Amino acid sequence: MADTEVLGMPLIIALYIFVLAVFVGFELITKVPPTLHTPLMSGANAISGITIIGAMIVVGPKDTTTAVIVGFAALILATINVVGGFMVTDRMLQMFRRRQGGEK
Repeated sequence: MADTEVLGMPLIIALYIFVLAVFVGFELITKVPPTLHTPLMSGANAISGITIIGAMIVVGPKDTTTAVIVGFAALILATINVVGGFMVTDRMLQMFRRRQGGEK
């Protein structure tokens, strides 16, 4: 029986790294003050464009249907994330624009 591997390492080590990354990410995000949360998250969502490129590579010509399905799901979710990030950024920037008539 062959060992299951993810990116050339045993599955248990890959799961350990994933859980550790989730924990560290959660701890970092909870330490961000509320005034910086919106700009930080809108920038991070824009960076998700890299995920779109990776998802398109996965969706490309593959032999397995599973890779295409997972890649397509990643493509859809990353696109939603990028569009949402730009919408949040646009709304945040509208708060700082001057209104017509010179009043703020």
